[in-house]
Amino acid sequence: MKITDVKLVFAKHYLFVQVYTDEGIVGLGEAGNWGYLGATAAAVEKFIPYLIGKDPFRIEDFNQNFYRSVYFRGSVIMSAISAIDIALWDIKGKKLGVPVYELLGGRVRDKIRVYASPMSKAMDPESLTKSYRELKDQGFTAAKIFVNGPVRSANDGRDEFFSGRVEDELEKVRICRQAVGNDFDFILEVHRGMTVPEAVAFGREVETYRPMVLEDPITPDNIDSMAEVAAKVHVPIATGERFIDLKEFEMLLSRRAAQYIRPDVCAVGGITTSKKICAVAEAHDVLVIPHNPLGPVSTAACLQLCACIPNLGIQELPGFCLNGAEDAMVKEPLRFENGCMVIPEAPGIGVELAEDASLRYPANERGSNEAKRAFDGSVKDW
Repeated sequence: MKITDVKLVFAKHYLFVQVYTDEGIVGLGEAGNWGYLGATAAAVEKFIPYLIGKDPFRIEDFNQNFYRSVYFRGSVIMSAISAIDIALWDIKGKKLGVPVYELLGGRVRDKIRVYASPMSKAMDPESLTKSYRELKDQGFTAAKIFVNGPVRSANDGRDEFFSGRVEDELEKVRICRQAVGNDFDFILEVHRGMTVPEAVAFGREVETYRPMVLEDPITPDNIDSMAEVAAKVHVPIATGERFIDLKEFEMLLSRRAAQYIRPDVCAVGGITTSKKICAVAEAHDVLVIPHNPLGPVSTAACLQLCACIPNLGIQELPGFCLNGAEDAMVKEPLRFENGCMVIPEAPGIGVELAEDASLRYPANERGSNEAKRAFDGSVKDW
Protein backbone atom coordinates (compact mmCIF):
# COMPACT_ATOMS: atom_id res chain seq x y z
CA MET A 1 0.00 0.00 0.00
CA LYS A 2 1.26 3.47 -0.93
CA ILE A 3 0.18 7.03 -0.18
CA THR A 4 -1.18 8.69 -3.32
CA ASP A 5 -2.50 12.06 -2.16
CA VAL A 6 -3.14 14.33 0.83
CA LYS A 7 -6.04 16.78 0.93
CA LEU A 8 -6.98 19.54 3.36
CA VAL A 9 -10.55 20.27 4.47
CA PHE A 10 -11.49 23.45 6.33
CA ALA A 11 -14.75 23.33 8.29
CA LYS A 12 -15.85 25.72 11.01
CA HIS A 13 -12.65 26.54 12.94
CA TYR A 14 -11.11 23.14 12.21
CA LEU A 15 -8.53 21.86 9.75
CA PHE A 16 -8.89 18.22 8.73
CA VAL A 17 -6.30 16.25 6.78
CA GLN A 18 -7.20 13.29 4.54
CA VAL A 19 -4.45 10.90 3.45
CA TYR A 20 -5.33 8.78 0.39
CA THR A 21 -3.85 5.41 -0.60
CA ASP A 22 -3.71 3.25 -3.71
CA GLU A 23 -6.01 0.71 -2.01
CA GLY A 24 -8.84 3.20 -1.59
CA ILE A 25 -8.33 3.55 2.16
CA VAL A 26 -8.46 7.16 3.35
CA GLY A 27 -7.06 8.24 6.70
CA LEU A 28 -8.51 11.20 8.61
CA GLY A 29 -6.66 13.54 10.97
CA GLU A 30 -7.11 16.97 12.56
CA ALA A 31 -4.69 19.80 13.31
CA GLY A 32 -4.66 21.42 16.72
CA ASN A 33 -3.36 24.93 16.12
CA TRP A 34 -6.79 26.53 15.68
CA GLY A 35 -5.42 30.09 15.82
CA TYR A 36 -3.11 29.70 12.82
CA LEU A 37 -4.83 27.27 10.48
CA GLY A 38 -3.46 28.88 7.32
CA ALA A 39 0.11 28.48 8.52
CA THR A 40 -0.58 24.92 9.67
CA ALA A 41 -2.06 24.06 6.27
CA ALA A 42 1.09 25.40 4.61
CA ALA A 43 3.20 23.14 6.83
CA VAL A 44 1.11 20.10 5.86
CA GLU A 45 1.49 21.02 2.19
CA LYS A 46 5.27 21.17 2.63
CA PHE A 47 5.19 17.60 3.96
CA ILE A 48 3.03 16.19 1.15
CA PRO A 49 5.77 15.57 -1.48
CA TYR A 50 7.70 13.47 1.05
CA LEU A 51 4.62 11.34 1.81
CA ILE A 52 3.57 10.53 -1.76
CA GLY A 53 4.53 7.02 -2.81
CA LYS A 54 5.53 5.88 0.67
CA ASP A 55 4.20 3.12 2.93
CA PRO A 56 1.63 4.65 5.36
CA PHE A 57 2.40 2.01 7.99
CA ARG A 58 5.75 3.64 8.86
CA ILE A 59 4.09 6.00 11.33
CA GLU A 60 6.93 6.37 13.85
CA ASP A 61 9.42 6.98 11.06
CA PHE A 62 7.27 9.75 9.53
CA ASN A 63 6.78 11.34 12.95
CA GLN A 64 10.53 11.37 13.62
CA ASN A 65 11.37 12.54 10.10
CA PHE A 66 9.10 15.57 10.08
CA TYR A 67 10.11 16.51 13.62
CA ARG A 68 13.84 16.34 12.86
CA SER A 69 14.09 17.20 9.16
CA VAL A 70 14.45 20.97 9.72
CA TYR A 71 15.65 22.65 12.89
CA PHE A 72 12.60 24.95 13.06
CA ARG A 73 9.89 23.65 15.37
CA GLY A 74 6.84 25.07 17.10
CA SER A 75 3.07 24.79 17.34
CA VAL A 76 2.43 25.12 13.60
CA ILE A 77 4.86 22.32 12.71
CA MET A 78 3.70 20.04 15.51
CA SER A 79 0.02 20.51 14.60
CA ALA A 80 0.79 19.54 11.01
CA ILE A 81 2.68 16.45 12.19
CA SER A 82 -0.21 15.59 14.53
CA ALA A 83 -2.84 15.71 11.80
CA ILE A 84 -0.80 13.45 9.51
CA ASP A 85 0.02 11.07 12.36
CA ILE A 86 -3.64 10.61 13.31
CA ALA A 87 -4.57 10.01 9.67
CA LEU A 88 -1.87 7.36 9.33
CA TRP A 89 -3.09 5.52 12.42
CA ASP A 90 -6.58 5.69 10.92
CA ILE A 91 -5.27 4.05 7.74
CA LYS A 92 -3.46 1.32 9.65
CA GLY A 93 -6.53 0.48 11.73
CA LYS A 94 -8.74 0.35 8.65
CA LYS A 95 -6.28 -1.84 6.73
CA LEU A 96 -6.02 -4.30 9.62
CA GLY A 97 -9.75 -4.10 10.40
CA VAL A 98 -9.40 -2.96 14.03
CA PRO A 99 -9.85 0.19 16.11
CA VAL A 100 -6.59 2.06 16.70
CA TYR A 101 -6.64 1.20 20.39
CA GLU A 102 -6.09 -2.47 19.46
CA LEU A 103 -2.79 -1.45 17.87
CA LEU A 104 -1.75 0.35 21.07
CA GLY A 105 -2.11 -2.58 23.44
CA GLY A 106 -5.88 -3.04 23.53
CA ARG A 107 -8.48 -1.29 25.61
CA VAL A 108 -8.39 -1.25 29.39
CA ARG A 109 -11.87 0.17 29.97
CA ASP A 110 -15.35 -0.20 28.50
CA LYS A 111 -16.37 3.46 28.43
CA ILE A 112 -14.78 6.85 28.91
CA ARG A 113 -16.03 9.36 31.46
CA VAL A 114 -16.16 12.89 30.06
CA TYR A 115 -16.74 16.36 31.37
CA ALA A 116 -18.70 19.07 29.63
CA SER A 117 -16.65 22.07 28.58
CA PRO A 118 -19.25 24.79 28.00
CA MET A 119 -17.91 28.01 26.51
CA SER A 120 -19.86 30.13 28.97
CA LYS A 121 -18.68 33.15 30.95
CA ALA A 122 -21.97 33.65 32.81
CA MET A 123 -21.63 35.36 36.19
CA ASP A 124 -25.15 35.85 37.51
CA PRO A 125 -26.45 33.20 39.95
CA GLU A 126 -29.60 32.43 37.99
CA SER A 127 -27.79 31.68 34.71
CA LEU A 128 -25.09 29.64 36.44
CA THR A 129 -27.59 27.57 38.40
CA LYS A 130 -29.74 26.91 35.33
CA SER A 131 -26.87 25.95 33.01
CA TYR A 132 -25.15 23.54 35.40
CA ARG A 133 -28.40 21.85 36.40
CA GLU A 134 -29.10 21.36 32.70
CA LEU A 135 -25.72 19.70 32.22
CA LYS A 136 -26.45 17.34 35.08
CA ASP A 137 -29.89 16.58 33.64
CA GLN A 138 -28.22 15.73 30.32
CA GLY A 139 -26.24 13.03 32.10
CA PHE A 140 -22.92 14.73 32.76
CA THR A 141 -21.18 13.96 36.04
CA ALA A 142 -18.51 16.66 35.65
CA ALA A 143 -18.13 20.05 33.98
CA LYS A 144 -15.74 22.93 33.52
CA ILE A 145 -16.25 26.27 35.26
CA PHE A 146 -14.47 29.30 33.81
CA VAL A 147 -12.77 31.21 36.60
CA ASN A 148 -10.43 33.28 34.46
CA GLY A 149 -11.70 36.75 35.31
CA PRO A 150 -14.10 39.20 33.70
CA VAL A 151 -14.63 39.12 29.96
CA ARG A 152 -13.79 42.82 29.77
CA SER A 153 -12.73 45.48 32.20
CA ALA A 154 -15.44 47.29 34.16
CA ASN A 155 -15.97 49.25 37.37
CA ASP A 156 -12.59 50.95 37.01
CA GLY A 157 -10.92 47.59 37.45
CA ARG A 158 -12.44 46.77 40.83
CA ASP A 159 -13.44 43.30 39.66
CA GLU A 160 -9.81 42.70 38.67
CA PHE A 161 -8.22 43.73 41.96
CA PHE A 162 -6.76 40.96 44.12
CA SER A 163 -9.41 40.51 46.81
CA GLY A 164 -12.41 41.15 44.59
CA ARG A 165 -11.09 38.87 41.87
CA VAL A 166 -10.58 35.95 44.25
CA GLU A 167 -13.95 36.52 45.91
CA ASP A 168 -15.84 36.66 42.59
CA GLU A 169 -14.41 33.34 41.43
CA LEU A 170 -15.10 31.68 44.79
CA GLU A 171 -18.71 32.83 44.61
CA LYS A 172 -19.07 31.37 41.13
CA VAL A 173 -17.87 27.96 42.31
CA ARG A 174 -20.11 28.15 45.40
CA ILE A 175 -23.18 28.79 43.22
CA CYS A 176 -22.36 25.89 40.91
CA ARG A 177 -21.73 23.49 43.79
CA GLN A 178 -25.05 24.43 45.35
CA ALA A 179 -26.77 23.94 41.99
CA VAL A 180 -25.60 20.37 41.32
CA GLY A 181 -24.81 18.90 44.75
CA ASN A 182 -21.79 16.90 45.81
CA ASP A 183 -22.04 14.01 43.31
CA PHE A 184 -20.61 16.13 40.52
CA ASP A 185 -17.01 17.10 39.72
CA PHE A 186 -15.70 20.51 38.70
CA ILE A 187 -12.75 21.35 36.50
CA LEU A 188 -11.87 24.95 37.36
CA GLU A 189 -10.59 26.58 34.18
CA VAL A 190 -8.36 29.50 35.16
CA HIS A 191 -7.10 29.58 31.56
CA ARG A 192 -3.73 30.98 32.69
CA GLY A 193 -5.56 34.03 33.99
CA MET A 194 -4.10 34.46 37.50
CA THR A 195 -0.82 35.58 38.98
CA VAL A 196 1.00 33.23 41.34
CA PRO A 197 -0.35 35.07 44.45
CA GLU A 198 -3.91 35.04 43.09
CA ALA A 199 -3.69 31.35 42.18
CA VAL A 200 -2.42 30.40 45.64
CA ALA A 201 -5.08 32.44 47.45
CA PHE A 202 -7.88 31.16 45.25
CA GLY A 203 -6.60 27.57 45.27
CA ARG A 204 -6.50 27.46 49.05
CA GLU A 205 -9.93 28.96 49.61
CA VAL A 206 -11.73 27.02 46.89
CA GLU A 207 -10.73 23.70 48.49
CA THR A 208 -13.91 23.74 50.57
CA TYR A 209 -15.97 23.10 47.40
CA ARG A 210 -13.84 20.04 46.55
CA PRO A 211 -13.03 20.73 42.89
CA MET A 212 -11.45 17.87 41.00
CA VAL A 213 -8.99 20.03 39.06
CA LEU A 214 -7.44 23.49 39.05
CA GLU A 215 -6.52 23.90 35.40
CA ASP A 216 -3.71 26.18 34.24
CA PRO A 217 -3.84 28.48 37.29
CA ILE A 218 -0.97 30.52 35.82
CA THR A 219 0.82 30.67 32.47
CA PRO A 220 2.62 27.35 31.91
CA ASP A 221 5.81 28.85 30.50
CA ASN A 222 7.72 28.64 33.80
CA ILE A 223 7.50 25.10 35.15
CA ASP A 224 9.08 26.08 38.47
CA SER A 225 6.33 28.66 39.06
CA MET A 226 3.67 26.02 38.36
CA ALA A 227 5.45 23.72 40.81
CA GLU A 228 5.31 26.48 43.42
CA VAL A 229 1.54 26.78 43.04
CA ALA A 230 1.14 22.99 43.14
CA ALA A 231 3.11 22.84 46.38
CA LYS A 232 1.06 25.53 48.09
CA VAL A 233 -2.50 24.43 47.25
CA HIS A 234 -4.28 21.13 47.79
CA VAL A 235 -6.51 21.22 44.70
CA PRO A 236 -4.84 19.04 42.02
CA ILE A 237 -3.18 21.07 39.25
CA ALA A 238 -3.65 20.24 35.56
CA THR A 239 -1.55 21.74 32.79
CA GLY A 240 0.12 20.93 29.49
CA GLU A 241 -2.42 21.83 26.83
CA ARG A 242 -0.02 24.31 25.22
CA PHE A 243 2.94 21.94 25.27
CA ILE A 244 4.19 20.69 21.92
CA ASP A 245 6.97 18.33 22.94
CA LEU A 246 7.38 15.10 24.89
CA LYS A 247 10.30 16.62 26.79
CA GLU A 248 8.20 19.51 28.11
CA PHE A 249 5.99 16.99 29.86
CA GLU A 250 8.99 15.13 31.26
CA MET A 251 10.33 18.36 32.78
CA LEU A 252 6.91 19.22 34.22
CA LEU A 253 6.54 15.77 35.76
CA SER A 254 10.06 15.62 37.16
CA ARG A 255 9.38 18.86 39.06
CA ARG A 256 6.07 17.51 40.42
CA ALA A 257 4.31 20.57 39.04
CA ALA A 258 0.99 18.86 38.22
CA GLN A 259 -1.21 15.96 39.31
CA TYR A 260 -2.91 15.82 35.91
CA ILE A 261 -1.37 16.44 32.49
CA ARG A 262 -3.23 17.64 29.41
CA PRO A 263 -1.60 16.51 26.16
CA ASP A 264 -3.41 17.66 23.02
CA VAL A 265 -3.31 14.77 20.55
CA CYS A 266 -3.76 17.21 17.64
CA ALA A 267 -0.95 19.53 18.74
CA VAL A 268 1.77 17.50 20.44
CA GLY A 269 2.66 15.06 17.67
CA GLY A 270 -0.46 12.96 17.24
CA ILE A 271 -1.35 9.60 18.74
CA THR A 272 2.28 8.45 18.51
CA THR A 273 3.68 11.13 20.82
CA SER A 274 0.59 11.25 23.07
CA LYS A 275 0.95 7.57 23.93
CA LYS A 276 4.58 8.17 24.96
CA ILE A 277 3.56 11.14 27.12
CA CYS A 278 0.94 9.03 28.90
CA ALA A 279 3.57 6.39 29.65
CA VAL A 280 5.91 8.97 31.18
CA ALA A 281 3.01 10.27 33.29
CA GLU A 282 2.21 6.72 34.43
CA ALA A 283 5.77 6.36 35.69
CA HIS A 284 5.23 9.50 37.79
CA ASP A 285 1.81 8.37 39.13
CA VAL A 286 0.15 11.25 37.28
CA LEU A 287 -3.24 11.03 35.58
CA VAL A 288 -4.10 12.17 32.06
CA ILE A 289 -6.89 14.51 30.97
CA PRO A 290 -6.46 14.87 27.19
CA HIS A 291 -7.02 18.41 25.96
CA ASN A 292 -9.81 18.51 23.39
CA PRO A 293 -11.05 21.95 22.25
CA LEU A 294 -11.55 20.88 18.64
CA GLY A 295 -13.82 18.87 16.37
CA PRO A 296 -15.10 15.29 16.14
CA VAL A 297 -11.85 13.93 14.69
CA SER A 298 -9.93 15.21 17.71
CA THR A 299 -12.53 13.65 20.01
CA ALA A 300 -12.32 10.32 18.17
CA ALA A 301 -8.52 10.31 18.39
CA CYS A 302 -8.71 11.13 22.11
CA LEU A 303 -11.11 8.24 22.69
CA GLN A 304 -8.68 5.81 21.05
CA LEU A 305 -5.97 7.02 23.41
CA CYS A 306 -8.22 6.99 26.48
CA ALA A 307 -9.35 3.45 25.72
CA CYS A 308 -5.85 1.99 26.11
CA ILE A 309 -4.04 3.98 28.81
CA PRO A 310 -4.25 2.87 32.46
CA ASN A 311 -3.82 6.37 33.96
CA LEU A 312 -6.82 8.20 32.51
CA GLY A 313 -8.37 10.85 34.73
CA ILE A 314 -11.29 12.04 32.58
CA GLN A 315 -11.79 13.25 29.00
CA GLU A 316 -12.78 16.76 27.91
CA LEU A 317 -15.82 17.05 25.65
CA PRO A 318 -15.78 20.44 23.90
CA GLY A 319 -18.67 22.81 24.25
CA PHE A 320 -18.84 23.31 20.47
CA CYS A 321 -20.29 19.81 20.03
CA LEU A 322 -22.81 19.80 22.87
CA ASN A 323 -26.44 19.00 22.00
CA GLY A 324 -25.45 17.51 18.64
CA ALA A 325 -24.20 20.79 17.20
CA GLU A 326 -21.52 19.05 15.12
CA ASP A 327 -23.11 15.66 14.49
CA ALA A 328 -23.57 16.38 10.78
CA MET A 329 -19.83 16.99 10.37
CA VAL A 330 -19.25 13.23 10.38
CA LYS A 331 -21.11 10.33 8.79
CA GLU A 332 -21.81 8.58 12.11
CA PRO A 333 -21.60 10.74 15.25
CA LEU A 334 -19.86 9.60 18.40
CA ARG A 335 -22.19 8.49 21.19
CA PHE A 336 -22.61 9.97 24.66
CA GLU A 337 -24.36 7.87 27.31
CA ASN A 338 -24.76 8.53 31.05
CA GLY A 339 -21.80 10.79 31.51
CA CYS A 340 -19.49 8.73 29.28
CA MET A 341 -18.51 8.44 25.65
CA VAL A 342 -18.97 5.07 23.99
CA ILE A 343 -15.66 3.77 22.61
CA PRO A 344 -15.96 3.46 18.80
CA GLU A 345 -15.60 -0.10 17.52
CA ALA A 346 -15.15 0.76 13.84
CA PRO A 347 -11.72 0.22 12.30
CA GLY A 348 -9.35 3.17 12.55
CA ILE A 349 -10.20 6.14 14.75
CA GLY A 350 -13.93 5.49 14.41
CA VAL A 351 -15.28 8.47 12.47
CA GLU A 352 -15.58 9.47 8.81
CA LEU A 353 -15.85 13.08 7.65
CA ALA A 354 -19.12 13.94 5.94
CA GLU A 355 -18.64 14.77 2.27
CA ASP A 356 -20.37 18.13 2.70
CA ALA A 357 -18.71 19.04 6.01
CA SER A 358 -17.09 22.20 4.65
CA LEU A 359 -20.40 23.35 3.13
CA ARG A 360 -22.47 22.68 6.24
CA TYR A 361 -19.85 24.29 8.47
CA PRO A 362 -18.17 27.18 6.58
CA ALA A 363 -14.61 27.97 7.61
CA ASN A 364 -14.41 30.57 10.36
CA GLU A 365 -11.06 30.69 12.12
CA ARG A 366 -11.08 31.42 15.86
CA GLY A 367 -8.86 33.92 17.59
CA SER A 368 -7.59 37.33 16.57
CA ASN A 369 -4.48 39.49 16.75
CA GLU A 370 -6.01 41.59 19.52
CA ALA A 371 -5.06 40.61 23.07
CA LYS A 372 -7.22 40.98 26.18
CA ARG A 373 -6.52 44.13 28.17
CA ALA A 374 -6.58 44.82 31.88
CA PHE A 375 -8.29 47.87 33.40
CA ASP A 376 -5.05 49.87 33.10
CA GLY A 377 -4.60 49.07 29.41
CA SER A 378 -1.89 46.43 29.81
CA VAL A 379 -1.97 43.16 27.86
CA LYS A 380 -3.38 40.05 29.56
CA ASP A 381 -2.75 36.41 28.65
CA TRP A 382 -5.32 34.49 26.59
